[in-house]
Amino acid sequence: MKISDFQTKDVINIVDGRKLGQVSDLELDLRQGRIDSIVVPNFTKFFGLFGGGTDVVIPWRNIVKIGADVVLVRIDDAKAYRAEEEEQAAR
Repeated sequence: MKISDFQTKDVINIVDGRKLGQVSDLELDLRQGRIDSIVVPNFTKFFGLFGGGTDVVIPWRNIVKIGADVVLVRIDDAKAYRAEEEEQAAR
């Protein structure tokens, strides 16, 4: 599988069924020659055009399944990508 293949897949958290986005980057362990984690951008305010965003770094051990169209992950502590929802609810 190529890195570019990852970037076309949606990342879904199986804990709550939310779409987190698409893989933007991989963190590698060059000493052991393996992928440590995947990185999914978390944009706020109009898909990052007018606001900042933080990346959601998902450890490789949290990947449940890599399918043809999606990457299923398990993230129990979903604070990182829920910041946008809390901000919108406050308005």
